Amino acid sequence: MLHLLKNHEFFESVTLSVAVMLFAGFLVTRITKKLKMPNVTGYIFAGILIGPYALNLIPQRIVSGMSFLTDAALAFIAFGAGRYFKISSLKEHGVRTLVITAFEAMTAAALIALAMIYVFRLPATFSILLGSIGCATAPASTLMTIRQYHAKGDFVNTIIEVVALDDAIALIAFSISAAVATNLNDGGAFSLDVAVKPVLLNFAAIALGVLFGALLNLFINENRSYDHRLVLAIASIFSLTGFCTAVDISPLLACMAFGAAYVNISGNQDLFRSVNGFTPPILLMFFVLSGMSLDLPSLKVAGVIGIGYFLIRIIGKSLGAYVGASLVHAPAATRKYLGLALIPQAGVSIGLAALGQRLLPENLGTLLSTIILSSAVLYELIGPASAKASLFLSGTIAAGSVPGRAAAPESDG
Repeated sequence: MLHLLKNHEFFESVTLSVAVMLFAGFLVTRITKKLKMPNVTGYIFAGILIGPYALNLIPQRIVSGMSFLTDAALAFIAFGAGRYFKISSLKEHGVRTLVITAFEAMTAAALIALAMIYVFRLPATFSILLGSIGCATAPASTLMTIRQYHAKGDFVNTIIEVVALDDAIALIAFSISAAVATNLNDGGAFSLDVAVKPVLLNFAAIALGVLFGALLNLFINENRSYDHRLVLAIASIFSLTGFCTAVDISPLLACMAFGAAYVNISGNQDLFRSVNGFTPPILLMFFVLSGMSLDLPSLKVAGVIGIGYFLIRIIGKSLGAYVGASLVHAPAATRKYLGLALIPQAGVSIGLAALGQRLLPENLGTLLSTIILSSAVLYELIGPASAKASLFLSGTIAAGSVPGRAAAPESDG
């Protein structure tokens, strides 16, 4: 009886904690919305407010038991990113977009990793993971600014195409970096096995995702109701994530390949919109949980390193975009100003930081999470201004243009 009573009390604590997280996330965004800040920033602030360093409303045992939210949130984000690998779309502008995206993402990753190793003297595993996380870009702030000014043209099209693929590149880079990091020994030695094993594991994950995509297409047909299509899609995402986690394979590439396979086989994007309608509460709780997990005292330690990461990533994005755009003979405006539109960073980077924290020793894991969470707030604060500057300097919008009413911004992926 005592055991049943304890379980009942734990269940009450969990349900009340979920309610507190959802209400807190919603209420704080009422304030951040007035300040023209993205919802993700509001969710993080909500987590800090109800977390252990402020109101301490959620028991630590509940927080510790919610780590599954990280896997769930990233699984849905990765599945959604897969739809941008539609072959017909890639054929149209694929080479140009892939080259620009690869260069701006990997240049940022390389500069961050090298700076962490040789300037800040941090371990290679930490530096590689932080660099791969630096690839990601949060599109919401930039896309919202584009809508506000009704901006159109080649420059805008390039921005949209690049930010759509950017997170996909980041997921791939992190998956490989995480596999390499877990196989590096304490001395940082590198061997052929370290190089080959991650590649094989990621190919296996991709193949598994493609299989799931093909199977889902078989089970979903026009006779299925909307509700059952959504049920099958979510069940497939959770099954794939659970299987990959059980055999110690990152679910990121698998879920992305799952989305890519489904959209290419079925040619239907309606399912992605249905899944997107299911995910807001999950993503809200994940970002609130991230804010609750932010170790505020560690900001003192992370200060100089965090500032270095913040600035180096901006330099890497701008330099990489310039080089990539030059290689594909993009217009001068794209070469010079695309990097400004790629500054925001939030959703995917926070999720990847939570995964990276598991792979590192406690002190380094805390440092990684602190750098990403704190810099995400700063990036989102300057994101709209930098996006507007890129549109103005490129000549896409004229000086003194008056913004129209923006459509609701997309979720910060």
